[in-house]
Amino acid sequence: MTMETLEFVIYPDGRVLETVTGIIGASCQEVTAAIEAQLGRVVATETTADYYATVEESATTVTPQQTHWGQW
Repeated sequence: MTMETLEFVIYPDGRVLETVTGIIGASCQEVTAAIEAQLGRVVATETTADYYATVEESATTVTPQQTHWGQW
């Protein structure tokens, strides 16, 4: 599992560069929406390969086995 990180670079003129890593799919937009609303106008966005990736879910099915204990 990768670590989810948000990195911000604040330039002297007030611009902010935001970089998101470790979040697969479009959910990164949900994570950053509130922060971006507080920072101000978004000038540009660039998507990465993680944006277009899909999350692989694995499911494990456990079937209980019945055990018969005989007489000791």
